[in-house]
Amino acid sequence: MSAFDLTGRRVLVTGGAQGLGEGMARALAGAGAAVMLADIAKDVGEKTASALSSDGHTARFVALDVTDDAQWEAAVGQTVSELGGLDVVINNAGLEVTQLLVDTEPDDVRRMLEVNLLGTMLGIKHAFRAMRPGGPAGQGGAVINVASVAATIAFPSIGGYSATKSGVDRLTRVAAMESGKLGYGVRVNCVYPGLVPTAMGQKLAVETAGLGLFESPDAAVGAVVELTPSGRLGEVSDIADAVVFLASDASRFVNGAGLPVDGGMGM
Repeated sequence: MSAFDLTGRRVLVTGGAQGLGEGMARALAGAGAAVMLADIAKDVGEKTASALSSDGHTARFVALDVTDDAQWEAAVGQTVSELGGLDVVINNAGLEVTQLLVDTEPDDVRRMLEVNLLGTMLGIKHAFRAMRPGGPAGQGGAVINVASVAATIAFPSIGGYSATKSGVDRLTRVAAMESGKLGYGVRVNCVYPGLVPTAMGQKLAVETAGLGLFESPDAAVGAVVELTPSGRLGEVSDIADAVVFLASDASRFVNGAGLPVDGGMGM
């Protein structure tokens, strides 16, 4: 059996209805995992779960606002009940608001802090409670947080987003240490995706051009590619395959780490 095989693993993916989260869910299911897609987009999430099921995978959907503690508790409980346990939590749900620092809108920053940082923290909280000894799953496991290349580079107009994703990086390392010291048996790592042409990535290109930072959205994309040694934007599969690695036994001694999946942009 391959070390990348996830047969028998039960995985919850936040922001799993579309974009990177959907790609991660598909890759995890393709490696043999049963997946629970968690998202605020109920209709889209249910369609994605149904499509995965039609392809022969075990997939379910649960409505989840990652900023709501009670919803987290319910979503994890539903995952354990419907999938028979919980082995991996992917904290992928995120929000990006493009604005110059001189135009900072406090409410926008608070929302990014709530979704990107608090949402990840609550995901770790409930993953630990479920997977630690004595929890309803109780067999240990893995948590994978989705940070961003924005945590490692200085790119104009994403100051708030960069700050929250830098926080995800630090939170990952503290969580790994707490899990180890307290004997939870849960590895905690994060990935730093580069720019991927999902709806969020395309929005960033349009908005940075709109702020006058680049002549056009295409020029914004070109600037990113120019900064990337691999010479291209990322693809959803690039990020999804890295998540499968961190969820699998192939990464069994990788803990408290941040894995750049950015084509070298953040080096």
